[in-house]
Amino acid sequence: MAVWQKEIALKPFTRGYHLIDDTIQEAIPSLPDKGILHLFVKHTSAALTINENADPSVREDFESSLNHIVKENQSYYTHTYEGSDDMPAHIKSALIGSSVSIPITEGRLNLGTWQGIYFCEFRNQASSRKVVVTIYS
Repeated sequence: MAVWQKEIALKPFTRGYHLIDDTIQEAIPSLPDKGILHLFVKHTSAALTINENADPSVREDFESSLNHIVKENQSYYTHTYEGSDDMPAHIKSALIGSSVSIPITEGRLNLGTWQGIYFCEFRNQASSRKVVVTIYS
């Protein structure tokens, strides 16, 4: 089995859900005929997921739904050193997850017709984020 790996820096994103398919594709070499692409975000207040990529309202609904589930400014939070979005960002990251794996088939990412790779930024004032890209073939 061959393994290729690269760490990429994502530009700072605004809070929300951002499709990064093109960014990932630009950062990697040509894909092998078969294999697995694995993505891992190296931060505890951001996440990666695969979901609907055609309708932008999905991104708005993600934001409003998670904000409803994990509210800011709660009196029971003790980890608030970096602001009211600090602990909620960590909880959201834990709920969604820090990595995704995608099959590679015939030299292409084998995503469903309506699927896209989302970078989920949970902080109001985020900096650049790092993602480790690994290809197993």
